[in-house]
Amino acid sequence: MATAKLRVVHSDDHDSTGRLGPQEPRPLNRIQKIREQQGVTLRTCSRRMKLDLRSLRAQETPEADLRISQLRQWQQVLDVPLIDLIEDSGLPLSRPVMERARMVRLMKTAMSIREQADSPAVKRFAQVLVEQLVEIMPELAEISPWHSVGQRRTLDEMGRIAERTIPTGAVLANLQALRGDD
Repeated sequence: MATAKLRVVHSDDHDSTGRLGPQEPRPLNRIQKIREQQGVTLRTCSRRMKLDLRSLRAQETPEADLRISQLRQWQQVLDVPLIDLIEDSGLPLSRPVMERARMVRLMKTAMSIREQADSPAVKRFAQVLVEQLVEIMPELAEISPWHSVGQRRTLDEMGRIAERTIPTGAVLANLQALRGDD
């Protein structure tokens, strides 16, 4: 009696060319890429969407399968067409999205120059540049300067930080351990 080896092939075992083999997971969204290009921090998204950072990090992973309502929230926060969040044609982002990202970076630079300038002439120049950018794109008025050190916090966030209690016993024990006091 002859025997034959059979091999069961599932349709999802093929790649896009029809060859067998493991596939890379196909990205379902481009949220993180667009957020970074737009110069929007996760902290800003968190405040605007009223969601915690952990949830947002999970949502912006390329493999995250989001509901339309979640995609619409991201669309509003990032101010981009919905199609740019979900379609990866292999081409760069749409022209309006790229132009906005460039304008945001330019505004951040102008605001940083204005904030850090020592010379009154440089401050005036930066102020004129900021005003001209806002004239071209009014939503840039809400853009903050580049962070010089760490993450800037709003006064509201600073107030919440001040409300937190620090367990002094644990802090003292850690300091003593660092110094080698036993």
